[in-house]
Amino acid sequence: MRLIGKIARIAAKVARITSLNAALTAGLTAGKAVRFAILIAGLLALANGAWAERGAAKGDAWVSSWGASQQIPEPQNALPPDDMRDATLRQIVHLSLGGAALRVHLSNAFGTEALHFTSVHIAHPLSPSSAAIEPASDRALTFAGRLEVTIPPGAEYVSDPVDMPVAALSDVSVTFHLDAPPAQETGHPGSRSTSYYVHGDQVTAADLPNAKHVDHWYQLTEIDVRTTAEAGVVVALGDSTTDGHAATTNGNDRWTDVLAARLQAEKKTRDIGVSNQGIGGNHVLTDGLGPNVLARFDRDVLAPAGVRWLIVFEGVNDLGGLARNGEVSADQHAALVARLIAAYQQIIARAHAHGLLVYGATITPYTGSGYYHPGLWSEGDRQAVNAWIRADGHFDAVIDFDKVVRDPAHPEMLLPAFDSGDHLHPSPAGYKALGDAIPLNLFGK
Repeated sequence: MRLIGKIARIAAKVARITSLNAALTAGLTAGKAVRFAILIAGLLALANGAWAERGAAKGDAWVSSWGASQQIPEPQNALPPDDMRDATLRQIVHLSLGGAALRVHLSNAFGTEALHFTSVHIAHPLSPSSAAIEPASDRALTFAGRLEVTIPPGAEYVSDPVDMPVAALSDVSVTFHLDAPPAQETGHPGSRSTSYYVHGDQVTAADLPNAKHVDHWYQLTEIDVRTTAEAGVVVALGDSTTDGHAATTNGNDRWTDVLAARLQAEKKTRDIGVSNQGIGGNHVLTDGLGPNVLARFDRDVLAPAGVRWLIVFEGVNDLGGLARNGEVSADQHAALVARLIAAYQQIIARAHAHGLLVYGATITPYTGSGYYHPGLWSEGDRQAVNAWIRADGHFDAVIDFDKVVRDPAHPEMLLPAFDSGDHLHPSPAGYKALGDAIPLNLFGK
């Protein structure tokens, strides 16, 4: 700790008495002066990160406050390579937990070549639906003390800690510059949040008035906050109903957002965050949109910092997809149910091996869906899977989402008040009902 303090004092002293103009006046070339300034910035970042880590060593912990599962964006959701060349991308995310310091995770999970970020910044946005930030809040992120980072293909990097107090349920804006586009993009198409991109290095710009915008996230996978050692996070593993299809863009009204707000409203659960690891179109057994659940389990469930609880709410795409293009035999229906249950058992076993409590959410109705147009056998499959989820001795607890949003008069269908209109996904009112139905006593410590 003496060395850390010495670095901090030296860096602060040099920063006070030295500036770029002074360096130039002393006869340095412009190039040397810039390198000198970068060196000082690196020293300051190293000291700042060391102090942040020292705080964590005193009994604090790093906990995921926000997360998004990564996949290869579908062609219609990918940015054209030329739009990502010499480009600044600003993305806004909604935190669940607050803390005294931050770390940002950048992902090149599906990249086929190394990806170079020339600079990465974080700030408070003026609005969840605007590219404008509070300039005084802007902080440069470093990686091993450097202002740039190159991430190998298939990898994820975590930034050095940065002292930046944030409140629970607040928003942060992450801005980075790429000199060259990813060889293959890594992202999260179902952001329900607007991102902004322009050419040139404009990471410190207070606003991006001429930016193009898109409702997707790219290369950004997690934000951790430094908080108390007792804190923990709930991972929600799911498909589009967890991802928030039909939720309000920039409204943060998915069922996971509702749960996060409820946790913050209660003193006993205020140190519990929520990480949404839903992917629209995802399957438990096969690769649909994004890798199948068992393939992405380690990265999306076990890796988030501070994970203690897992809610599993997935399977409708497996059930609906079986007979989507035509009815199949009863044996095929029975085989799918058996395979899906076996996969749930795998999820439970792997989560328990890492000390997690695992809660099973029943699959909600989808009869009437124009996408899956399920028949009686598919509805029977759903009922069979839900019966297994509800049975004792499987999950550590059951969250009966089916019961919450089904129509009592037609239990194979969503209640009209909770139906987004496609008879598959809940409306914002439906998402609120789901989030409100989760017992908070499941998250006792």
